[in-house]
Amino acid sequence: METGFLKRENTMIRFPTFLLEGHKLPRVILSVLPSLHSTPQEILTLMRKAYERDVWCFDLPSPRHVQVFGELKNLVGEEPLIGLPHIGAEEGASLFGIPLHRFEGKIMSTIQRNLFSPDLIRTLKTQGFWKNPAYFPTSNSPEVFTQKEMDRIHCDSSRFDRALSRFQPRTHPFIFIGERYGDWLLALGKSDILKELVSRTKGKGFLPILSGRWATFFLPKAKPLDAVAYAVPLNKVWSFFDHPQACALAKKFDKPIFAMDSMNDKTLRDHP
Repeated sequence: METGFLKRENTMIRFPTFLLEGHKLPRVILSVLPSLHSTPQEILTLMRKAYERDVWCFDLPSPRHVQVFGELKNLVGEEPLIGLPHIGAEEGASLFGIPLHRFEGKIMSTIQRNLFSPDLIRTLKTQGFWKNPAYFPTSNSPEVFTQKEMDRIHCDSSRFDRALSRFQPRTHPFIFIGERYGDWLLALGKSDILKELVSRTKGKGFLPILSGRWATFFLPKAKPLDAVAYAVPLNKVWSFFDHPQACALAKKFDKPIFAMDSMNDKTLRDHP
């Protein structure tokens, strides 16, 4: 494939930068989120247009994005680009040798019983969170984990290492680890698994950023796990459980926080 032919436009956007573990990152990171039916070529077109306006760091939330990012690197030749891929914590957790995500209905029934009061569930239903796939996939399972079963949920290091092997520290120095299973493992009392995933990520030469979706629940519990940074949604719609409390936590956190989905409620478009 031809390389190095993409040209930057004169109307480039200069984002302010910061240093994280010796790597320069922009303070605004682009996440290209097309429709579910978009082709890799359509994603590549969007990334190319962004690159031509001086975007050089991309969020890579799916395997399609990782594939397209590789194609973009071929197009730009030696120009520096940084991609930030994601690995769900379920890639590194098993029960009885079975990947944990196969017990998803049982996980949610257990978390609902142990973590959410009836008043909170009513509030979440009113706000549209409850049963939203981003937070609570639909589950009609009557089963819940026993304490003995939760004790037996373990770190599946070989499966997690296979997930890590898709990336190289030179082109993907940072990796987001967690996603919704970041919250769920903490809710099941399995912070030891997340701690092991952080350790294994560092051992392979990557810099782990722990991510979750429940900002006010996730940040205090994940803080001792020694990631280089943390990532949670921070906007009025998705901050969960409480937006002002989530912002207050972020302001006094002693490590960097990536504010995910910060434009989802559209307020930053009018008041950046």
